[in-house]
Amino acid sequence: MSVQPPFELTVTAEEAALYAQQALNGITREYPNAPGQVLNGPADVASPRALHPAFYGCFDWHSAVHSHWLLVRVLRMFPSLPEAETIRAALNSTLTTNNLITEAAYFDQPNHQTFERMYGWAWVLKLDLELSQWSDPEGQSWWRNLQPLTEIITNLFLKFLPRLTYPIRVGTHSNTAYSFIFALEYARFTSNKELEDLLVARSLAYFGQDKAYPANWEPHGGDFLSPALIEADLMSQLLGQAEFERWFEDFLPDIASGQPGVLLNPVIISDHSDPSVGHLNGLQLSRAWCMLQIARSLPAQNAAQAILLESAARHAQEGLPQAITDDYMGGHWIASFALYLKTRNSKF
Repeated sequence: MSVQPPFELTVTAEEAALYAQQALNGITREYPNAPGQVLNGPADVASPRALHPAFYGCFDWHSAVHSHWLLVRVLRMFPSLPEAETIRAALNSTLTTNNLITEAAYFDQPNHQTFERMYGWAWVLKLDLELSQWSDPEGQSWWRNLQPLTEIITNLFLKFLPRLTYPIRVGTHSNTAYSFIFALEYARFTSNKELEDLLVARSLAYFGQDKAYPANWEPHGGDFLSPALIEADLMSQLLGQAEFERWFEDFLPDIASGQPGVLLNPVIISDHSDPSVGHLNGLQLSRAWCMLQIARSLPAQNAAQAILLESAARHAQEGLPQAITDDYMGGHWIASFALYLKTRNSKF
């Protein structure tokens, strides 16, 4: 029997339009910008748009990628949205053949193979998956244009994972489990057995024996992910229900008794506009979607299920209102997390 979330996950057309406007405000806004690149020489000192003609906006590359995902998902959900033509025009200006060939070529240059590893890589696969499932003619054209970048990103995953001896357990971009969730979804949908097998093997090696995770140390001040919950989310997709229940009870043994409070209670955010402190708005949302996934993966009689569902509702209640904001530091990315929370298990 499916588990019903204790809060509304429906996205209305009005909400979708607001989310889309947040993304439209960013994808063609070049500055301020945090390039995060390695300079090989004077020729690499160029504007964000020259270096990344598709994904130059939204303050940073990965946010531009997941803002594109947001816009595609909104179009798939509401093809007759009044803003649809504006969204299409924006995507036609960024997701061109030449722009995406340039994006792919960037990763072939010396010292650029680590660019956006693995968070930005994972969002490329998420964008690819969104486009590939859409029969819209323009959407299919954008998907074909994306293929050079998708191919190089897939190969980067295959080359890097055998060399990643230890997982990265942080609450920010380099978290290993987060990127694995998106990459695994992509690998399974596209029947990329080589990538799927590698992701499963590395996940089990990294996390399969984890016990008594110190979740009372969370959160860190700039987290937008919970290292504990995102790992459990990933493991719920690798293990059968009985095996996952045993693993989860060993991993977070106090959840069934409502502890630790620092993990189950929404976080305090002192400054929503601060680029780092404001990450905690995303943490509210990512905690909520992880808790929903974990709860759905546990049997109904497990006491942790009801606790996780109730906590997810409180996190969503705190986090969702922050998805629409005039502050660019939050506005360039949080709407993507809100839409993902609300539509993660939706079928269009």
